[in-house]
Amino acid sequence: MNKRYLLVLFVCAVTLLNCTPKGEGKSINSDLERAHITLDSLYSHYSVANTNLLRENYPFDDKYTASYLASEDQKNIPNQYSYLWPYSGTFSAVNAMFETSGDKQYQVILDTKVLPGLEEYFDQKRTPFGYSSYINSAPESDRFYDDNVWLGIDFTDTYMLTNDEKYLNKAKLIWDFVASGIDEKLGGGIYWCEQKKKSKNTCSNAPGSVFALKLFMATRDSLYFEQGKNLYEWTKKELQDPSDYLYFDNVNLEGKIGKAKYPYNSGQMLQAAALLYKLTNNKEYLTDAENIAKSGHDYFFQDFTTAEGQSFKILKRSDVWFIAVMLRGYIELYNLDNNKTYLDSFQKSLDYAWTHTRDNNGLFNVDWTGEQKDDKKWLLTQAAMIEMYGRMAGIK
Repeated sequence: MNKRYLLVLFVCAVTLLNCTPKGEGKSINSDLERAHITLDSLYSHYSVANTNLLRENYPFDDKYTASYLASEDQKNIPNQYSYLWPYSGTFSAVNAMFETSGDKQYQVILDTKVLPGLEEYFDQKRTPFGYSSYINSAPESDRFYDDNVWLGIDFTDTYMLTNDEKYLNKAKLIWDFVASGIDEKLGGGIYWCEQKKKSKNTCSNAPGSVFALKLFMATRDSLYFEQGKNLYEWTKKELQDPSDYLYFDNVNLEGKIGKAKYPYNSGQMLQAAALLYKLTNNKEYLTDAENIAKSGHDYFFQDFTTAEGQSFKILKRSDVWFIAVMLRGYIELYNLDNNKTYLDSFQKSLDYAWTHTRDNNGLFNVDWTGEQKDDKKWLLTQAAMIEMYGRMAGIK
């Protein structure tokens, strides 16, 4: 491999021109091509000149305020840049492409683009250190335990792909922050927001279990295993709906359950159950995973017939990133049982979305049927689509 070829490859990775990634001696399948094309579209439309930061929506609206924050004051402040949560989706997206392809150009993108931008959210003014919901140059913002959990999972995954200690060290640091959100109220569990300790949510505890179990796999430190197992058991006891095995959203400190059911909550408990079975060979965990998977397939998909008369189960409209996180759980189960039934449903939805839900800029609407169009396209939706295409590209 000559120096000129290496230079071309590097420029392609860093500048994200419309270069199709090539693996050594192998062709790239269509899902990975879709992921790469969408990654190019994301950086073309959301990048902020002379920074590694991103806008939250396209077209950019300087009056936009986020609806998912804990603080009313912070919600009402227009943001020039994406909040942490949508930005973090690019980490998961590029990681998925890296894991599937093994192509080092994606590590270059992580190290030169994604992670330098991410560090603008890293808060070392408060201890334990952790990531804030908005950039450090702005007034102090809330810190969410779930935001940090997603990052910790990604850093751990990157370490497992590279064996580079810098990623593991960051994951451990993040775990220290996440663990600081556990107390004995309600018998355990992680809060949602450091500054608003009013509820303990499935979105912090289910992925908290996955994060701890992955840290155990990376380090073999049994403390992480015990913490992951405990978080799984607490979440199952407090937040599972016994009628269908799916998961409610949260429980407040008065014990009142928020009964909304979102794809990512059940999906992360599915993934945690599959990991626990993999680590313990205890069939109770496998049964848990199978029960969640079956009910999730019934609950989060719907029957659909195309204009051409093709019928299949399509994903129901929801936050697209919630669906991407749910997919992680189904893939974890597939790695155990090699049953493609559920993944085939995801694939059919993703195939249909590619031809029916993208706009002329290569950006996705959120309605899987393609019938409803969005005036604005959210950054996290695009990152989620990249992640899903990237992960599905690795399914044999």
